[in-house]
Amino acid sequence: MLRGAVTTAPVSGVGDVFIMKMYFSELGDYEMNNHVVEYELDRRIGWEPEPGRGHPDAAAEQDGSRWGQRWSYELVPDGAGATIVTEIYDCSRAPERARADMRDGEVWAGGMARTLERLDAACTRTASG
Repeated sequence: MLRGAVTTAPVSGVGDVFIMKMYFSELGDYEMNNHVVEYELDRRIGWEPEPGRGHPDAAAEQDGSRWGQRWSYELVPDGAGATIVTEIYDCSRAPERARADMRDGEVWAGGMARTLERLDAACTRTASG
């Protein structure tokens, strides 16, 4: 579960890394280092997570390898004051066992839907004042 940001600087392009605080009951508190691999201002951001501080896999991943997962958001203008946001999870480059454990990403579908609902509610509140 996402807890908040460690990195405070805005992402400005491919190659940036932003760090997020996370929590999972089996791991406790940890961080994920997210490597920006796609970026177009106001249109798209994609990143590949890598275990960070406090994650048990962080020591094993010191060679800079990532898990083969990619998270992305696409934003498409849809008239005055409206944007269609699509969240994408791609685990096609992850090891077969990891894909099986995640049911090829299906485990994230509910959380992704809730994220988009929260984003919509936050933007609706902001737009209405």
